[in-house]
Amino acid sequence: MKAVRYHRYGDSDVLVYEEAARPVPAAGQVVVKVAGTSFNPVDVAIRAGHLQQAFPLAFPHVPGIDVAGTVDEVGAGVLGWRAGDAVVGFSPMNADGAAAAYVAVPAEILAAAPRTVEPADAAALPAVGLTAWQSLFEHADLKAGQSILVNGAGGAVGGYAVQLAAQAGAVVTATASARSADRVRGYGAEEIVDYTATPVTGTGERFDVVLNLVITSPQETAALVGLVADGGVFVSTTTPGQDDTDRDVRAVRVFARSDAAQLAELVARVDSGDLKIDVAARRPLSDLAAVHDEAITGRLAGKTVLTPA
Repeated sequence: MKAVRYHRYGDSDVLVYEEAARPVPAAGQVVVKVAGTSFNPVDVAIRAGHLQQAFPLAFPHVPGIDVAGTVDEVGAGVLGWRAGDAVVGFSPMNADGAAAAYVAVPAEILAAAPRTVEPADAAALPAVGLTAWQSLFEHADLKAGQSILVNGAGGAVGGYAVQLAAQAGAVVTATASARSADRVRGYGAEEIVDYTATPVTGTGERFDVVLNLVITSPQETAALVGLVADGGVFVSTTTPGQDDTDRDVRAVRVFARSDAAQLAELVARVDSGDLKIDVAARRPLSDLAAVHDEAITGRLAGKTVLTPA
């Protein structure tokens, strides 16, 4: 089969589109015929070796933590899945991923794929959708009537976070550029701050929850923590903040985990029309190195789905 692999840590030129052995399912695994995977920023950090202590790799390594496709083969001890089932999942960070024609994954990470979107596009949901869900409801404990600032709402996690927060009854303020403002407003944001024109920290507002999805300097992070109302929560998927004990402000750094039950809930919302999957670009798997380069230089807009030939 064809796969993208890298044989050592390094720059994007270590990503090679090449022949690889088709995986065989171990006990508790299924082999999925891949319809699509997607690019996530963490892919760059893992490839470069910045996270090797947390997520050590065995080389050669196949990237791609998001998987969408159909079950092709079921390993010993697997119940509930059979060949032909359409599935999505968030694979373990350091396991061989879905940048390939086939991937072996733990059966426990899978949920039934949404029926209302193209099979490959479902790969734009798992990792970022779960990051948004866990940020809002596990770490921030967001409730109806609370106010939330989503900093970086135009990105993939931000789009889901705005939708989920609005559906939960929160009052959503979002930072977004003019390019994504209409989409974010359509997701339920009541106020848009164009960060290219107005610093969000200059609005004078405070929020029960601040969700930061943007890489920020220590000074910028501290300013964002300052936007949290007394007793509120600062949640970041990027730069960690510091607790403000004087104001009872809690700071949380998010590391998303795979959760099939939560993913099934997200899928149900997609199929009911309550949750929109936004795909900015669809590319062949052989473009993955170029996608990494575009992400590093800030030229990658939104969620990119990659499909095998």
